[in-house]
Amino acid sequence: MSDDPNLTVRASDAERDSVMDHLSEHAAQGRLTLAELEERIERAHVARTTAELQSLTNDLPVGPARPVRRKATRFLVAVMGGFRKAGRWRAAPKVNAVAVMGGGDIDLRGAELDGEQVTLTAVAVMGGFDIYVPDSVDVEVVGFSLMGGHDQRGSRRPPRPGAPLVRVRVFALMGGVDVWRVPAELDAASLKALKKAAKQLER
Repeated sequence: MSDDPNLTVRASDAERDSVMDHLSEHAAQGRLTLAELEERIERAHVARTTAELQSLTNDLPVGPARPVRRKATRFLVAVMGGFRKAGRWRAAPKVNAVAVMGGGDIDLRGAELDGEQVTLTAVAVMGGFDIYVPDSVDVEVVGFSLMGGHDQRGSRRPPRPGAPLVRVRVFALMGGVDVWRVPAELDAASLKALKKAAKQLER
């Protein structure tokens, strides 16, 4: 056993809250993706000692300096074709996606957000989108579909209190938009396998 008393000091609720606030600030600065933020927040919730809390921020700077950030994505377009937006990318506070006789996969799990909310406007004409988010974030899907549809799919887990909000505004004509709520254990799956596994969670 270690002789270091700091490894066994019990963490307080205030210390957990402070670490979660710290993590949220760094996510807003682009140091953590949406999925990384949610994974660390979940670990902070169940941390028993101050050492466990400290391990969640060891690779993050203490000061408020903002890093140089990649250019924010504001528009995604598919015309008679398709695209896949995945991996690490920076989402602007408002992202507009348009599909005309085409479609796209938009994976927000690896996205950097500029704040605690992102609004994604999805316009689908004879096409559609699949949008992927961690199942712990808050999701709001609104809009209008004619001869098409829009829905939340996958995990039915309730969002955590205070989680970032992903607002999806849908305008679909003979097309559709599905928002897939993905549990962390499926993060390594391909998008095709992910959708198959997520459908099982709806049963």
